Amino acid sequence: MTAEFPAIDRDKSPLLNADHDPERIADALRNSPHLLAADGEAGGDTVRFTTKDGIAFTLTLQDAPPTDDDILPGPPLTEAVAAAILNHPDFYVATPDYQGEDTITIQTRAGIRYLLVLNYESADSEQKPSTPAAEVAYAADRVLMSDPSDSERATAELLNYVAATWDKQDLPLREHAQAVARSLRAQ
Repeated sequence: MTAEFPAIDRDKSPLLNADHDPERIADALRNSPHLLAADGEAGGDTVRFTTKDGIAFTLTLQDAPPTDDDILPGPPLTEAVAAAILNHPDFYVATPDYQGEDTITIQTRAGIRYLLVLNYESADSEQKPSTPAAEVAYAADRVLMSDPSDSERATAELLNYVAATWDKQDLPLREHAQAVARSLRAQ
C-alpha cells in the first residue's frame, strides 16, 4: 500500500520562497531615501548596500532565535535599514536589536524569520556594491522583461540610456532617473 501525498503548492511553500528573500531585502533597501544602492542574490545569504556617504555594508542572513518581543529599539543606521525592509510588501517584521546594535530581526509574510547582521565592508573588498546607475538599469530591465506597453518600453529604454551614460549626465537628470526608476519598481 502506497500513500499519496498532495503536490506542493510552490506559490505557498515558505521554504521555496525563502531563496528570494535576499533579493527582496535588497529591493526594500533600494527604496530607502537614506541609501544609494543595494543588491542581493537569490539563494544567497548576503545583501550589500551603500549609504549616501558612500560607505558599503553587508547584511548576512542567519537563523533568528525565537522571541515574543518584536519591538526592539536600535541605532539610526539599523533603524533606517529596518524601516526600508518593513516598507516592502513581503515583510511584516523588521526590528533592530538593541543589544547587538548591528543586528535586525526580520520576518517574511511566509513566516520565515532571519537575523540580519550588519558588517562594515572595507573599500578594497572584492565585490563592489551596485551603483545608482546599476540600480536605474536594473529597474529598466525589469520593466522590459514584463511585457511593457509602448510608453513603459520608451521610459525603460531612456533609463537604460541614462544609466549607460551616467558619468556624462548632470546631477538633476541623475536624480530624476533614480526617482523614475523607484516609481517603476513600486508599480
